Amino acid sequence: LVALLLRRPSPIRAANESAMRTRRGVCYPRPQWRAEEAEEEEEGRRRKRPRRVPAGEAAADEPARMMAAEGVAGEMPDFFDSLPDVLVVSILCKLSASAARPADLVGVRITCKRLNELGSDPLALAMASMKSLAVRAKNWSESAHEFLKQCADAGNLEACYILGMIRFYCLQNRGSGASLMARAAMGSHAAALYSLAVIQFNGSGGSKDDKDLRAGVALCARAAVLGHVDALRELGHCLQDGYGVRRNVAEGRRFLIQANARELAAVLNSSPAWKRHGDALASGCSLLSDFGCNVPAPEAHPANRFMAEWFAARGASGWPREDGLRLCSHIGCGRREMRRHEFRRCSVCGVVNYCSRACQALHWKLAHKAECAPMDRWLDAAAAAGAPPEVGGGEMMMLN
Repeated sequence: LVALLLRRPSPIRAANESAMRTRRGVCYPRPQWRAEEAEEEEEGRRRKRPRRVPAGEAAADEPARMMAAEGVAGEMPDFFDSLPDVLVVSILCKLSASAARPADLVGVRITCKRLNELGSDPLALAMASMKSLAVRAKNWSESAHEFLKQCADAGNLEACYILGMIRFYCLQNRGSGASLMARAAMGSHAAALYSLAVIQFNGSGGSKDDKDLRAGVALCARAAVLGHVDALRELGHCLQDGYGVRRNVAEGRRFLIQANARELAAVLNSSPAWKRHGDALASGCSLLSDFGCNVPAPEAHPANRFMAEWFAARGASGWPREDGLRLCSHIGCGRREMRRHEFRRCSVCGVVNYCSRACQALHWKLAHKAECAPMDRWLDAAAAAGAPPEVGGGEMMMLN
């Protein structure tokens, strides 16, 4: 009886062997030509001489031999399918946070169906970096709009700010754009706070009476606490000029010093060529670009770059078109007027116009300082060319 029990196969083993035969298709009748091919493959496998493996390498090659045997017998194991979704989403979050361009995320999501589904997880979308959300104006489409909206709905502050700026200035959707920027500002997004301050200073999207200088100064102060360079510079000029706040020249100068110090530190950290001259700049001359030391222009935010490309593709420029609206003369801004004469002109030449004092100070250092000419010369040149001069709205005093 014991001998009979030992010879009898285990029920579990028999079930497994039956399942393997079913999976391989052995239990199903095969055509004659498939049977002949199987016999030829088996004959070739028997004729192949086995490779001699030294005794020391036998143990190391055992896993590979077993995997090869399993591959010959059935299917190769798929380790990716065995990973839990939580681990894959965690990997995608790391990738989203470190992506250098949108193509990095797109390339991963189109790899397979599972990565495409898990790539839409709110955790992965909320961690998407600013560079991975940098959509170009020439590539704008409904799918790009939907992707930014998904990231914004997932709580990504950068997506809220970028999509809010695009809707407010480019797509003429004022309410939705301002709402998205406000959501980013509530999450302490410095650029969103500063953009809302510019809207309050200019009364963008409304009439001239909709300006709220106190609210603009308050928003600039919150962005300045977070270290936003343009907000620091804007707040410094507001304090020096008494614009929306009680005048305090010494305090305004202190904010300008902080803005320029942060600007120079960012340039030194980003450019290897400037790192070699950092000590000389710090000891040989003033650290402050507003007070004598010029540095390269900072890299524009993806939202500003998108707006500049968007309006450039539609023929917009610093000069008014049929609707009389102009772009901010600072090339890294990209903002456009919502109504005629919303931005302020240079009081010396009257040619350039700016959405804020920060843009005016940057453009003055970078280009306009060498181009600015008194108004009488500009009028003479316009009269000689036969073109009537344009009369702008408000004026802006130039900084020395």
